[in-house]
Amino acid sequence: MKVVICGAGQVGYGIAERLAAEQNDVSVIDSSPKLVNAIGDQLDVRGFVGNGAHPDVLAQAGADQADMIIAVTLYDEVNMVACQVAHSLFNVPTKVARVRAQSYLQGRWQSLFSREHMPIDVIISPEIEVGDMVLRRLALPGAVETVRFADDHVVVVGIMCEEDCPVVDTPLRQLTDLFPDLGAVVVGVVRGGKLFVPKSSDALLVGDLAYVVARRDQVRRTLGLFGHEEPEANRVVIAGGGNIGLYVAQSLEQRQSKTRIKVIESSRERAVHIADDLKRAVVLHGSALDQAILEEADVADADTMVTLTNDDEVNILACVMAKKMGCRRNLSLLNNPSYPAFANALGIDAFINPRAVTISRILQHVRRGRIRGVHSLQNGAAEVIEAEALETSPLVGRPLRDIDLPSGIRIGAVYRAGKVITPNGSLQIQARDRIVIFALANRVRQVEQMFRVSLEFF
Repeated sequence: MKVVICGAGQVGYGIAERLAAEQNDVSVIDSSPKLVNAIGDQLDVRGFVGNGAHPDVLAQAGADQADMIIAVTLYDEVNMVACQVAHSLFNVPTKVARVRAQSYLQGRWQSLFSREHMPIDVIISPEIEVGDMVLRRLALPGAVETVRFADDHVVVVGIMCEEDCPVVDTPLRQLTDLFPDLGAVVVGVVRGGKLFVPKSSDALLVGDLAYVVARRDQVRRTLGLFGHEEPEANRVVIAGGGNIGLYVAQSLEQRQSKTRIKVIESSRERAVHIADDLKRAVVLHGSALDQAILEEADVADADTMVTLTNDDEVNILACVMAKKMGCRRNLSLLNNPSYPAFANALGIDAFINPRAVTISRILQHVRRGRIRGVHSLQNGAAEVIEAEALETSPLVGRPLRDIDLPSGIRIGAVYRAGKVITPNGSLQIQARDRIVIFALANRVRQVEQMFRVSLEFF
């Protein structure tokens, strides 16, 4: 597949890295010679210096032969015009744009991005994507990571195995025997910094991060079996009143009427603005690193401290301070891709990487085959993929025990006619089943092949 990426920043680089590693033909455009040189030196891609919305630059990058354009520059207007030019002059089939300004995304303007006006097939709003991820984490505080698939009927959770974890040192097959109705499957484990797909004879160890696929109605029970029975947060302190912080606070006001919310914002002008937009939340003007402000926010009595500023260091330190002062849990926004590896050691209970969230959303539309959802894990070390099985899929019509799945791939759940089925050896995949599958990065291409339409089908 030939892809043109406009923007060589963190998100553009991450997408280019993933696609180039899978032997796609990738061209990257950016106005910064430094970024273009860096991405060209480190990845097997072609770099072009220029404005991604200009026809001549797009032509140089091969837009006339591209299957997809992904516009993720820092400027919404450049991203939108790049897609318009790609459509009008080069007839690029799929156009993806990152749009941050919420004004463009209001419901009354939704016709703006129609084929007749500005033909963009996929709009990515990082603020909304990240905000929704924060809300899902707050709803399941015992989970390190939470992603939903199959119309929210299947949930993938990352769970830390701590000293008091009841299932430590128990072989996974024994867990299935002990809890046959649990509806949960351990599909991946991070141990010592390495991610792998466990065998049924393997046991979880203290310090492991387990990725578990579970039915939505069994998620809390699953967390409880792993020793995480933390109640949903009713008192939340949010550091950072930017677009994400405001979105989270407004959503909590609407969804959880009993939740008490306090927002700390360093800009007085912004604090006044969001105070007008919020109905019940208390807005405090000051620094999240000021102990007096944290005391005024009653952080010692808070269930969760959520740090959503644009400064990773502020986010980390504010979380640490809140925990020291008595806050039960914390959740931090971390943009620097190197920080998550140290998050747990620093006292961060859970974190969200906006770059990873945005890349996952885009990969959903890059993946070949009947792919309905994608979430990237551990900086791209693996993906959880939801795909629809076609009649020509090699998975269809045979018991799972008779299918020789490559190592590094594990089926976590099957969604059929509104019902979630936990996979076992006798289960036979049917056409139109939606399958939630875990795959290490080097196995993603094989997963794609399993869900592509074969020429023999016609």
